[in-house]
Amino acid sequence: MGFFLHVHNEFGLCFMHAGKVRIMKNPINLCAIASIAFLATPVLAQDAGNTISIDEIGFIFTTFMFLVAGFLVFFMAAGFAMLEAGLVRSKNVAMQLTKNIALFSMAAIFYYILGYNLMYPGDGWMLQGVIGAISVTGLEPPGLANTEPDLTYASVGSDFFFQLMFCAATASIVSGALAERIKLWPFIIFVVALTAVIYPIQASWKWGGGFLDAMGFQDFAGSTVVHSVGGWAALTGAVILGSRIGKYDKKGRVAFMPGSNLPLATLGTFILWLGWFGFNGGSQLYMDSAANVADISRIFANTNTAAAAGALSSLIMSQIVYRKPDLTIMLNGALAGLVAITAEPLQPSLVLSTLIGGVGGVIVVFAIPFLDRLKIDDVVGAIPVHLFAGIWGTIAVVLSNPDASLGVQLYSIMVVGIFTVVASTAVWLVLKFTIGIRIDKETEIIGLDIGELGMEAYPEFSRS
Repeated sequence: MGFFLHVHNEFGLCFMHAGKVRIMKNPINLCAIASIAFLATPVLAQDAGNTISIDEIGFIFTTFMFLVAGFLVFFMAAGFAMLEAGLVRSKNVAMQLTKNIALFSMAAIFYYILGYNLMYPGDGWMLQGVIGAISVTGLEPPGLANTEPDLTYASVGSDFFFQLMFCAATASIVSGALAERIKLWPFIIFVVALTAVIYPIQASWKWGGGFLDAMGFQDFAGSTVVHSVGGWAALTGAVILGSRIGKYDKKGRVAFMPGSNLPLATLGTFILWLGWFGFNGGSQLYMDSAANVADISRIFANTNTAAAAGALSSLIMSQIVYRKPDLTIMLNGALAGLVAITAEPLQPSLVLSTLIGGVGGVIVVFAIPFLDRLKIDDVVGAIPVHLFAGIWGTIAVVLSNPDASLGVQLYSIMVVGIFTVVASTAVWLVLKFTIGIRIDKETEIIGLDIGELGMEAYPEFSRS
């Protein structure tokens, strides 16, 4: 067990491991590897007489994984902001950025005040399997003083941090769909309801050990729990809010309203693609064994492949359907591939992951004009990407996961959808008939940047 130094010669350090002599040219690298190997042995490292157990090593690595995956998912907030800023018109960019900062900040506060423990009630259910306990989240004391932490998992702080990022991502989905015509403060109030109550309650049904989990519902990283919930909330908001002025004429024809900055939208897509490795990889939940680490790498590969397939399938289909390739559809196609694989990124092969992601990209091509025919105005394409592709990904779980039942998957999609639509509709209607949710016509024409914020994202350019 461990490493035993043998000799230092012109080739570097020579050492014996598992009965074989190996040469390490870089002694610094050897020290790092030796330290890790030594820590991983049953006779564990001691620091001032304190023994580190196997469980504590697993606790450390899993906690570290949550922190790294969490800040990758946090970076998705920047991706959403850049994508939306690039796809709205220049007169509304500052407002879109304001909403993205505000929604993340509100989620960060209200998820710990109410949402986290509502989502993970443990033994504290108020209505068993349906509604969790209401309490404020607390963290371990500094240095784990006077505590006996559960070393078989991770720290409360790291788990809370990681789960918060998923909650905030759900709110980000709503932001883009309702852009260019919703007031700031009613939107923020809706975000509070979504992140503190709506999202945590339905998430508890699966991830908190609720009734859907007991039925065998499979949703590894949230095609339904996160993405379709954001999509349903966005859909109800878009229907109640109505379309932008001039988007549809009396004959149902669609006016093209190009975004302000396609390079920025492309950057946002790549940032989201990067963040998704933390989104799906961290959902493995453990990094305390070789098997878990191997599974995380498999998840990364499948996630990346699905995104690529979604981008390519949407590119090809846009060429076929519209006679020209469409960059914005391709961007959303990549995201749809990511959403689709999120429900089960571990079990599929690379070939099946390509198929799942590719179908997600095709869905986007046909879902966007479908919504336009219904006169549902989704500025950035969030509903096709997160709702439609999320439903597909949840169904596609049965293609690779032997524990998944098509009936249970469909039932869970329906239950979560009905709950989210009813709850979101109630909040939107209360806001509409009290403080109002839509800006006035004049503000919409001149843009929310000037009308609501009194500033512009691009003051040196004329507004369009």
